[in-house]
Amino acid sequence: MNRDLKPYQAYKDSGVPWLGEVPEHWEIRRMKTLIRERNEKGFPNEPLLAATQTQGVVRKEQYENRTVLALKDLHLLKLVRVRDFVISLRSFQGGIEYAREQGIISPAYTILFPIQAEMHGFLAWLFKSRAYIENLSLYVTGIRQGQNIDYQRLSRSGLPVPPLQDRTAISRFLEYSDRRIRKYVSAKRKLIALLNEQKQAIIHQAVTRGLDPNVCLKPSGAEWLGEVPEHWEIRKLSFVCSLIVDGTHFSPKSETTGDFLYITAKNIKERGVDTGSASYISAADHAVIYRRCPVVKGDVLYIKDGATAGLATVNDLGGEFSMLSSVALIRPRRDVVRPEYLSLLLNDRVFKDRILRNVVGGAMTRFTVAIIKRIGILTPPVGEQDSILRMVDTHIAPLRTALARMEHDIVLMREYRARLIADVVTGKVDVRDAGAPLANEPEGLQTQEGPEAFEEELDETGDPNGSSVEEESES
Repeated sequence: MNRDLKPYQAYKDSGVPWLGEVPEHWEIRRMKTLIRERNEKGFPNEPLLAATQTQGVVRKEQYENRTVLALKDLHLLKLVRVRDFVISLRSFQGGIEYAREQGIISPAYTILFPIQAEMHGFLAWLFKSRAYIENLSLYVTGIRQGQNIDYQRLSRSGLPVPPLQDRTAISRFLEYSDRRIRKYVSAKRKLIALLNEQKQAIIHQAVTRGLDPNVCLKPSGAEWLGEVPEHWEIRKLSFVCSLIVDGTHFSPKSETTGDFLYITAKNIKERGVDTGSASYISAADHAVIYRRCPVVKGDVLYIKDGATAGLATVNDLGGEFSMLSSVALIRPRRDVVRPEYLSLLLNDRVFKDRILRNVVGGAMTRFTVAIIKRIGILTPPVGEQDSILRMVDTHIAPLRTALARMEHDIVLMREYRARLIADVVTGKVDVRDAGAPLANEPEGLQTQEGPEAFEEELDETGDPNGSSVEEESES
């Protein structure tokens, strides 16, 4: 899309390690000479805001993910004005957020605004660029959940300041490019949704009607299910399983390396366990957890808490590992229910939606082991289960291939977008000529999307890969 972009004619050393060389005519100035801090309180009637990594700073009711509401001492919250920048407790991970709404937010956050209004557009893209986010890690204080950015130190750091003509071209070019990229990704996601619907239709037909179109049917007793093959039985999981238990209810100390894998809901995918982002725990902690939840290869792992509750997979790992309580171990009696068939049935969208109506919990979806044991499942003879599994695998294999290809395309486009933004805002490429034809839009953020990151990718089931709280307590 932008193969013709060239570097500037001359460069100089910026003196800022994360920037390296910048165009010769750009300035390097301390952040505090460009930005002021806003510390206004006493506006309890303003709407509550959420600082998110995917949408910027928006009204809390517009943000669907779980956040912690501030219900008292609203006069102590900080005022955020439209187009302000907000350093939140997650900014060291996702950059400084751009405010699209006026309202009030946690007093733990730092509210900033440019001295010169025409700096808004350029700074918004700079603050969400990969290079700048990596730089923010140098200014983090605290540990774990108490981490925050030390703005006093950050304010003394250097920022690139292109001339107004360059800034205008940069903002216009990135807005235009971003719209095209998002349009491409949106089209891919629509195709992914259609293919997932087709895949789900195949699975639903197989696990509720079987393979014989002429089979005699009987009422299932469940209005949502309708009629089922007359020789199929409906049994509670507790009757067809030898073990149903969830993982540990205490949080052991976890590290990036250790003796045993520590699996949580984020590691459970429809087609197995993803250990890429897994943590590790000590042998002593593992021994305690494994005594309670002795997971082995071939067990069905079932997410019972959070945004992906109801997702099942067959454990494909050979060694021992420990699990958090957000994941349940379901061990079916193989002479009655094949693990692969049980996983397929639990992941059937219609079946899952029905089961989710029985969950307990307030802000977060949560199963209990007792609820899981009461789940009624259709159980064809095991030989018929094997035939269903072979048929489904044959019919959805091409769909999975197409889905994987499109998801890979989205990943590549996300990577391209991140690299493009970083190259443009740090002056590695010159977009003045490319931005000139886009002069119908004034400088600054004009698009709905803005510089925020893409939303999290969806897995094969159409569910987010994990739940997260993007905002800390505001009271």
